[in-house]
Amino acid sequence: MVPLKRRKVNCSVTSDSSGDRTSKFPGVVIYLLERKMGASRRAFLTRLGRGKGFNIEYSLSCFITHIVSENNSGEEVRTWLDLQTGGQGGEGRTARPGSVHLLDIVWYTESMHAGIPVIILDRHRLQKPGLELAVVSVPSYACQRHTPLLHHNITLTDALSILAENAELGENEGRGVAFRRAAALLKSLPQEVRGAEQLRGLPCLGEHSLRVIKEVLEDGVSLEVETTTHSEQFKAMKALTGIFGVGAKTADRWFREGIHTPSDLQRSGHTLNRAQRAGLQYYDELNLPVTKSEAVAIGQIVERAVHAVLPGAEITLIGGFRRGKQTGHDVDFLITHPDEGREEGLMPKVVSWLEAQGFLLYQKTTGNSYLESKEGPARPASNMDRFERCFSIFRLNPHTHSDSPHPLPQTLVVVAVRVDLVVSPYSQFAFALLGWTGSKLFERELRRWAVHEKAMTLSSHALYDRKRYLRASSEEEIFAHLGLEYIPPCDRNA
Repeated sequence: MVPLKRRKVNCSVTSDSSGDRTSKFPGVVIYLLERKMGASRRAFLTRLGRGKGFNIEYSLSCFITHIVSENNSGEEVRTWLDLQTGGQGGEGRTARPGSVHLLDIVWYTESMHAGIPVIILDRHRLQKPGLELAVVSVPSYACQRHTPLLHHNITLTDALSILAENAELGENEGRGVAFRRAAALLKSLPQEVRGAEQLRGLPCLGEHSLRVIKEVLEDGVSLEVETTTHSEQFKAMKALTGIFGVGAKTADRWFREGIHTPSDLQRSGHTLNRAQRAGLQYYDELNLPVTKSEAVAIGQIVERAVHAVLPGAEITLIGGFRRGKQTGHDVDFLITHPDEGREEGLMPKVVSWLEAQGFLLYQKTTGNSYLESKEGPARPASNMDRFERCFSIFRLNPHTHSDSPHPLPQTLVVVAVRVDLVVSPYSQFAFALLGWTGSKLFERELRRWAVHEKAMTLSSHALYDRKRYLRASSEEEIFAHLGLEYIPPCDRNA
């Protein structure tokens, strides 16, 4: 090991200096401090940065604007700089603590992920010695935790979500759930994760997820995630399953036949079912985000339709919008009536009204196949509900959100939006509301908790303890039956 010694810092331009290297960000010249980082890791991070257009210098000079350190305090870096400059930092000749940003490695990794120098926040600046983030303890079930829409670890959860999606597209449900659980845990943490040591002892983090998290924390990116997002199969599967009516199995078969895009499918001459034909026809519009204002506009139309055929019925916006999202990939509504039984056969009438007014581009309606008297409390209920429902592609014009009952003129621009309508008996409404609010993982965890911790069975129709049905008129009562703290919809974003 070469002993630390004072040496003069040269301000001349060398082959390593900023003047000889093309940089996308000329005002940012970075020096990676090798102390506690190690030579090999420093070399890797330097290559990573330069590959993204950053100016990374190996020599300390007056050109340096950002000094990045790992596992060092601000005091340690200042002491090290004094040793390098001999305390002779005046007249702008050398890099000195007062003239450069002293930053933690987190700023660097976030900049690598973003592809630009991110704004320097207080959390990026080197902390005082001994100041560490606290290790937290969290419950193991997502239904025990508050998971807000906005959280502190989006870089990590984005990486895990990509791997989860890839697993789901490959029909590897178990692996997908493992990544989803790990991401859900990170979403619930009250602080940003800056080091893998903060995750010690926390549940839901398998070896694979931890490896990805550690890689992102240290390098700003995960090689596995980058490889996945750029793979031809992943891109093709996302494009093909983005077609309404196409699942992972069908998309995989098409991919193996050389079909990678909707355009390929259109040219292939494949025989498609009615849903797939509609999905292909309106592909571009259906893959645009649906806004909250569009969801509200559709809700007004659905409300008019329902009240036209069943006065007194109640309509609730469910799904991600109920959890606080401002955009989504579809819009879901739950319909019921306080007089149990009056909702029976409602859906065909609503669909007829909407079709007569020109609001539906496609629809498929199914009847209610759930009969409590025949199911019996001893029989495990299916995770899939069997309500009367309609899967549709709605025709919405952004300039016609008025209450006019007249059909849309054919000359107006059509906006195609996926809309699901669900009709629930009033006695099952609380369970349906809980089940259709999501998120998908939160609902999965509720059912898992019911089975493993309470010896109960929960579905979107009912809750029972293998002997009797447990009635509930609200979501709060269902949580109470399960022995859980009530989690409001805005905190179910697992």
